Amino acid sequence: MIAEVAARLRVAGCVFAEDEARVLISAARGAAELEEMVQRRVDGLPLEQVVGFAEFCGLRVQVDPWVFVPRRRSEFLVWQAVGVTPRRGIAVDLCCGSGALGLALAASVELGELHLTDVDPAAVRCASRNVAAAGAGVGARVYLGDLYEPLPASLRGRVDVLLANVPYVPTDEVPLLPAEARLHEAEVALDGGADGLDVLRRAADGASEWLVPGGHLLIETSERQAAGAEAAFASAGLRPQVVSSEELGATVVMGASPA
Repeated sequence: MIAEVAARLRVAGCVFAEDEARVLISAARGAAELEEMVQRRVDGLPLEQVVGFAEFCGLRVQVDPWVFVPRRRSEFLVWQAVGVTPRRGIAVDLCCGSGALGLALAASVELGELHLTDVDPAAVRCASRNVAAAGAGVGARVYLGDLYEPLPASLRGRVDVLLANVPYVPTDEVPLLPAEARLHEAEVALDGGADGLDVLRRAADGASEWLVPGGHLLIETSERQAAGAEAAFASAGLRPQVVSSEELGATVVMGASPA
């Protein structure tokens, strides 16, 4: 069965055909549903949207149609956040999408509060379901709005960690993305403006208002954008550091607020 499904996926251009075949077979509730799932994947729908979930940092995160699919490279961002998050700290996941980053952090560190925001209503609905399903004892809340705008004013100056996978694809390069992303994920989750750093700059500019002294902002970016991202953090009054993982192809800029 695996070989048959994998052969169809490979013809459709799926690089990890065997692995995907196993996921599809385990998720399907019968032959008819498996056939439907395989056909949707062959037609180009992201695997995670076909089966309705993504595996991320050991968690199974629900992923709805048009919601940004968490990538494995973003696990590196979570690992960096774990290292600077105090026990019982307050964390905010900006541009949260499915909520994967915030929930993975909460699964690794005992948080006092977790807040998640996204400008896309579909993402907020998806993240809200994931938060409810996690039930991890964290007082987690999901808000609809742009970056910090929907957060309660009572959080100003109290946040220990801000983490975000902001859109960072330059506008001119969005049409060049793989069809899985370009056709099946919301453009607002991909397009980062002319140089890909528009949202990152706004997140950096607003961070100091919300962070505790010595708190951290962490944002995923690309290797070629790292210097510009680092400069944006420094311009916003944060002490920047760029860290990367060759294994995952991940780059994260971290910024500490003045102590």
